[in-house]
Amino acid sequence: MSAKKRQLALNLFVTRHGHYPGAWRNSGTPGGGNPDFAYLASIVQLAERAKFDAAFFADFVAQGGVNTDRIERNPPSFTGFEPLTVAGALASVTKHIGLVATVNTNFNEPLNLARRLASLDHLSGGRIGWNVVSQLPEGAIRAFGVDDVLEHSARYERAGEFIELSKKLWDSWDDGAFDHADKASGIYLDRRAVHPTHHHGKYFKVDAILEIPRPIQGYPVIFQAGNSDTGREFAAKYAEAIYASAQTLEDAQAYYADVKRRLAKYGRADDDLKVLPGLSFAIGGSKAEAEDKFASIQSLIEFDSGTISLGGHDLSAYPLDGPLPDLPEPDNGKGRWLQLVTLARRENLTIRQLVLRFSALRGHRVVIGTAAEIADQLEDWFVNKGADGYNLIPPLMPSSFEEFIAQVVPELQRRGLFRTEYEGETFRENLGLARPVNQHAAQAGVVAAE
Repeated sequence: MSAKKRQLALNLFVTRHGHYPGAWRNSGTPGGGNPDFAYLASIVQLAERAKFDAAFFADFVAQGGVNTDRIERNPPSFTGFEPLTVAGALASVTKHIGLVATVNTNFNEPLNLARRLASLDHLSGGRIGWNVVSQLPEGAIRAFGVDDVLEHSARYERAGEFIELSKKLWDSWDDGAFDHADKASGIYLDRRAVHPTHHHGKYFKVDAILEIPRPIQGYPVIFQAGNSDTGREFAAKYAEAIYASAQTLEDAQAYYADVKRRLAKYGRADDDLKVLPGLSFAIGGSKAEAEDKFASIQSLIEFDSGTISLGGHDLSAYPLDGPLPDLPEPDNGKGRWLQLVTLARRENLTIRQLVLRFSALRGHRVVIGTAAEIADQLEDWFVNKGADGYNLIPPLMPSSFEEFIAQVVPELQRRGLFRTEYEGETFRENLGLARPVNQHAAQAGVVAAE
């Protein structure tokens, strides 16, 4: 039997107005910031009709703290909704597309979150993903009243234990444990199908049975965004899809090879982790038209008032058209900061140029050109092992996304790079990821073999 052909994975990074600062000012984006589920649902349904793998919902809970600087000029959030809540609502109006919710491990407990994610996986028919983040910015520290602030590597360590405990809880029941209720005998289920969790670790102590049957996917698909060395190691051990960033093919290939190389030590194969760089774009009938469109979007970024910030550093006191000064590495976003500094030094960029090149799109790649030229660039990274797919971040919503679907997706399909129909029933199946075996069944198999 021949191996299945490798195909691109495409996820939509969902925003209300677009990913670019100032996108809300464009005439083609919706006005106001009130939550609008009908609008959001229409965007995700559009992605589903285009056969996208997933809709991805970021979350930056309380990161702004009580800072009101320039608040009158900036939308308050990406969609106006809490990710898990909106994933549940979207599950009822979609059938195939994956729904990836960002949840910060610092402000949740494994039992409650495992319960919510298992519920959502059943409600959606097996389409939930969890983007694991462990950032702890100053605003969130104050908002949540955190006294014992963990440093960078300790936060990753705690997040790893969080995932391991969540998996134990999801494995509380064998697959099909509730399928054999016998009314005549009065036996509802086989007691051997339940596996209480007794976890006494460094960060968590839990003795419990999750009150929900094992998720349809076994476990929700685990996403993570890791650019630092610690983040890459975490992804190699736990993640099934990694939200990456790179500006050049060479950088993307180095990142791709490094993360994939680390998998073997955890008994994992290359295909067990999908590397999905962020990707923005500008499409035109010609390269010149696309460049003009991109310049128009960039013109919406303001430099004349308020704080100029990069990597969490306030650069307002430095000349906009001067070089990036030597600054200490931040405790959050270490990998992104290294990318920013490397880009600045390599291309001798000013602070203004860095904001336009890096901060506006958080270090992600921008492709500019005709639909065929953009497809060429996506294919180049995919074929040459710089990416397994992309997290698409349209600069303007919904117009940029509609253009991509109408022009680039058909070109990718003509080249045999992207599906024309969903192949599987679950998000995991469509990504080409194996369904994890219940760890208790796996252990029983080892004992039986011995």
